[in-house]
Amino acid sequence: MKAKLKKRLKCTFLTMMLASAPGAFAGTVTIITSFPKELTQAYKSAFEKANPDIKLEILNKNTVSGIAYVRETPAGQRPEVFWASAPDAFEVLGAAGMLEKAGDISNPDVPDKIGSFPINDPNGLFLGQALAGYGIMYNTRFLKAKNLTEPKEWHDLLKPEWFGNVGMTSPSRSGTQHLTVETILQGEGWDQGWNTIIRMAGNSSALTERSFGVPDGINNGQFGAGPVIDFFGLSSKFSKFPVEFVYPETTAIVPANIGLISGAKNTEEGKKFIQFALGKEGQALLLKPEISRLPVLPYEKMENIPEGYPDPIKLAERSKVHFDTNLSQKRYYVVQSLFDQTITFRHKELQQATQAILDAEKKLGDNASDKAKALLDEAKKLAWSPLITADQALSDEIQAIFQGDKKDVQVSQKISKLQGEWNSQAEANYKKAIELAKQASNA
Repeated sequence: MKAKLKKRLKCTFLTMMLASAPGAFAGTVTIITSFPKELTQAYKSAFEKANPDIKLEILNKNTVSGIAYVRETPAGQRPEVFWASAPDAFEVLGAAGMLEKAGDISNPDVPDKIGSFPINDPNGLFLGQALAGYGIMYNTRFLKAKNLTEPKEWHDLLKPEWFGNVGMTSPSRSGTQHLTVETILQGEGWDQGWNTIIRMAGNSSALTERSFGVPDGINNGQFGAGPVIDFFGLSSKFSKFPVEFVYPETTAIVPANIGLISGAKNTEEGKKFIQFALGKEGQALLLKPEISRLPVLPYEKMENIPEGYPDPIKLAERSKVHFDTNLSQKRYYVVQSLFDQTITFRHKELQQATQAILDAEKKLGDNASDKAKALLDEAKKLAWSPLITADQALSDEIQAIFQGDKKDVQVSQKISKLQGEWNSQAEANYKKAIELAKQASNA
């Protein structure tokens, strides 16, 4: 009996010694991110090599789903790190109390701002880990085969020859698409911005399930072009796909952020990963061809910048959009819902209305009568205008509906009722627009 007890105590002692030894397993850091596998795997391998006692687990979700996951997970069980491109998503999490300050983690070589935009959150809840711009990715072979001109601005994708040749996704499925939509809304104004977005969607052959569905479709020739975050276009280009990427004048250069989630298990280990991602080794990984992101570190502090690599400082200087994250955060769910009810769930009807308008314009040419012009103008207004004004989107009434607890039955019912009204109105508008466009053709 004494021998067995002695043996058991010896085993326990050895176990404790091993656990406290250098290189022993210290904890798991779970990272919730929308980034592609090429990026996350590179960081996982490099970090675990530098920190063999810490294991990284990657929980891949689109940004919108990631926010919901964090908010719905009880404290003590949440992932340690949130890592995504959209700064407004971090504002949403911060406002909900889901982020905590990461302490003295920083990289002193990182500038305070990119253009007029702070790289790190002034309240210390999240940090810029990379920089991101938004623009147009296009397939050069596709354009040559269909005799299409290379797009340079958003409005180029609204031209009749681009009908059926564009690919898009929804902001409710992609944080980067949400930022693209919000950038256009802020750069062009609410009414004109929605006109651009709706017409681009009307020219789209499909709305993909995830943000990477757009660059994948452009790489393989399913789409000729589409709006994407820059690293999708740049990584494909530097990986030798027949694609190019261009930043329109109406774009924004903003940080892709990383933050510490409150209520996580292994907070200290999470801080170590954030520090690694901000350090020189973590920043250098961004330059790998399959990743192709813009570092927050100035280029003079780095080595081996690829030839022709975009300079974020110059891009920020020419950008016309000074992105307002507070405005984006306030109407975050309103913009997503409005897009889905008028575009995503009514895409077929929008395509039909767009085609009817384009067909009428082509038939009438420069010989349209005043009556035909009036009918066509009304058709365009019905098909390509937002259902609510910018003021309504920020009104107390609509804000109260979308900012409420969605688990509350009454709140959920109010959201469903409003969304149903928008959906029905969009359907009616597209139907009427088709009718008016056909009348214009025969006027």
